[in-house]
Amino acid sequence: MSRVFVISDLHLSHKNMAIKRGFKDELEHDNFIIEKWNSVVTKRDIVYVLGDISMEKSSPYYLLDKMNGIKKVILGNHDMPQHIPTLLKHVNQVAGMFKYKNLILTHCPIHESELGRFSKNVHGHVHENTLDDYRYVNVSCEAVNYTPVLISEFLNKKEKVESNGN
Repeated sequence: MSRVFVISDLHLSHKNMAIKRGFKDELEHDNFIIEKWNSVVTKRDIVYVLGDISMEKSSPYYLLDKMNGIKKVILGNHDMPQHIPTLLKHVNQVAGMFKYKNLILTHCPIHESELGRFSKNVHGHVHENTLDDYRYVNVSCEAVNYTPVLISEFLNKKEKVESNGN
């Protein structure tokens, strides 16, 4: 049986992002992400990549072939629509958002007024700046130690709601 993972903001082959994240260069950065990915994902697993595969370039897409699993991509603000035909040579599906059971998967966090139909918004985009609201789950690389995480961790999870004394 396949498992389902999520991750966001790979920013493959992006030198400035690699250095900002503490790597010596983009090669070390990309190899680390591939190693972390393949340490948890098998070829039969599904991985939702929630945007920003690269930084507005299609040339790093071949790196996706080195990563295990069935890849489904939500386009991020740095993923160019004109690159979709090239991207589809390396992934199984491309979309603007996905609904997965009681979750909404997006690149950017959605407005809280849209959350009513969903238990949580699993997203990226904000990198290390996680929102302080249990309904939002940040899976940007920096927030998940550059490793895809099982989506089952977020399904129907009961959150402790603080009482205001009433």
